[in-house]
Amino acid sequence: MAEFRALGLAPWLAEQARQVGLVRPTPVQAACIPGRDCLGCAKTGSGKTAAFVLPVLQVLSEDPYGIFCLVLTPTRELAYQIAEQFRVLGKPLGLKDCVVVGGLDMVAQALELSRKPHVVIATPGRLADHLRSSSTFSLKKLKFLVLDEADRLLEQGCADFTADLEVILEAVPARRQTLLFSATLTATLTELRALAANRPFFWEAESEVRTVEQLEQRYLLVPEAVKDAYLVHLVQTFQDEHEDWAIIIFTKTCKDCQVLNMMLRKYKFPSVALHSMMKQKQRFAALAKFKSSIFKILIATDVAARGLDIPAVQVVINHNTPGLPKIYIHRVGRTARAGRKGLAITLVTQYDIHLVHAIEEEIKLKLKEFSVEEQLVLDILTQVNVTRRECEIVSV
Repeated sequence: MAEFRALGLAPWLAEQARQVGLVRPTPVQAACIPGRDCLGCAKTGSGKTAAFVLPVLQVLSEDPYGIFCLVLTPTRELAYQIAEQFRVLGKPLGLKDCVVVGGLDMVAQALELSRKPHVVIATPGRLADHLRSSSTFSLKKLKFLVLDEADRLLEQGCADFTADLEVILEAVPARRQTLLFSATLTATLTELRALAANRPFFWEAESEVRTVEQLEQRYLLVPEAVKDAYLVHLVQTFQDEHEDWAIIIFTKTCKDCQVLNMMLRKYKFPSVALHSMMKQKQRFAALAKFKSSIFKILIATDVAARGLDIPAVQVVINHNTPGLPKIYIHRVGRTARAGRKGLAITLVTQYDIHLVHAIEEEIKLKLKEFSVEEQLVLDILTQVNVTRRECEIVSV
């Protein structure tokens, strides 16, 4: 607590931080609390959210008024998680927050925005929609603009936020403190460094390795045709040996996610799916069930790989080898969080060897092989394949 105080944090806020288990500032928190613009690049699980929540609350407590801080984030789940941190740490302030994301009633959100919450946490698309269609709120007196998972927000790919960000940046004042956070450093972010206003400082975690040491990273070489049998065997083994372990299985597509969930359910595994084709309410419900340990297995697409902070996940299984090293880093970063140990196993087919080499080069680490008794997999192979086909027919 004294260390947070030494950074200039108010006593009440240092105490709040202590109550939620933040005893000592992580490097990214220590770098961001002093109050300049910041582009922070730190590995997943390093306390990035608190690094911007704390300075915002500190300044807000001195002069609370209107919409004070805007946090932009690429996914709805992450928006709610950030809002939760603001609520917990800002409780003594009577902090008012407002989450503005797609999939929920726009009129209710507009009403909330017109009541001038202190903090707005939003996905760019929905906030830009509000700015285009209503004049009931203003962002002109904003003191803080935070871009979390900034690399995803600024990427021009399948989810291109460029047009929405332009609308938002026009609506916020030029004089503000800007904080950008990312777990991976991309060319876009480096360009941004040149664009940011008032002498931003750039902070990158010193560690070259992009994954934490407590994480045991393994691969399992499997022929494409028997991948599912290996998955069922792995899940069965972990369930038998550690009944209380939480497992996240990452898949490539929404359909895969759906089919695998149905398949594991047929095997009586306590699993739940999370993917972008689900309605927002279903996604919240799935996540809540997994977080509260009603279900021990979460099967998810990469929409869930970013920013999900579920402290006690013991195992991550990659059902497919990610095509980009940074997706791998985010996926496996869902385990071994906050100093805990964790295990990540990637199922690698004969077509994925080059992808593994790219991952190893990025994380500066050789993945070790995970040993499995092959006969046990072969024993269940036919049954698993039949079950998979049944599930595929139903899910069409």
